[in-house]
Amino acid sequence: MAIQIKTLEQLKLMRSAGKIVWQTLIEIKKTAAVGVTTEELDQLAREILSSNGATSSFLGYHGYPSVICASVNEEVVHGIPNKRKLQNGDLLSIDFGAIVEGWHADAAISFGIGEVEAADQKLMQACEESMWAGIAAGKVGANLTDISFAIESHIKSKGVYGILREYGGHGIGSQMHQEPHILNYGKSGLGPKLEIGMALAIEPMITRGSEKMKVLSDEWTVVSQDNSRGAHFEHSYALLPDAKPFVLTAPDGGKAELAKRNVEISNLLS
Repeated sequence: MAIQIKTLEQLKLMRSAGKIVWQTLIEIKKTAAVGVTTEELDQLAREILSSNGATSSFLGYHGYPSVICASVNEEVVHGIPNKRKLQNGDLLSIDFGAIVEGWHADAAISFGIGEVEAADQKLMQACEESMWAGIAAGKVGANLTDISFAIESHIKSKGVYGILREYGGHGIGSQMHQEPHILNYGKSGLGPKLEIGMALAIEPMITRGSEKMKVLSDEWTVVSQDNSRGAHFEHSYALLPDAKPFVLTAPDGGKAELAKRNVEISNLLS
């Protein structure tokens, strides 16, 4: 299947969705604390969606029952919100998507509850930085796997981490998951050339131990087989008509982080 090419007007709608996604993630991070349940965080996300006139990318997707994914500790991705109370030292990954007038945006963050081990902080930092490395590599004219190579190279430079094999990034637009699938590892110089109008969700997922995963009986929650803790970061970005990137789910369009990597963002969106 071909990679969907978006017009500037369509990307503006995705940017509107992206602002709601980021607002929600920040409010969840502010609210999450010892004693709070992930079910309560899901309810908060529902309220923000409603107040902004947006709808959920996740709710009902292949039967998924919630508007956020909330994954704790060894749950790396796709955790279903529940009544378990967060505890001091937990790692929490929140994945969230919103739709505005039929156009999606999708992002994820990981953060600690209370006092977090130094090794967990390093895990999250390596994961987040690798996401930005991938976005910076995904320029107009680059090959798709240049993103994969940049993500893996950065992770390996930071330590020994397990990089999930079965899950990766994806195209995004009029559907949450579109072509292409984007691995978080691999050689550079392969796959289709990146073009103006493409929008991609870049989302590394790593653990402090094994890359081997299993899915729990709820048929959603993905946990590490060795119970090692995981981190997950994601942003949706697009390649604009001026051939520059813009991060649809970042408050500044990715300006600060991409400037560190000598990449200038587009000024066609705000």
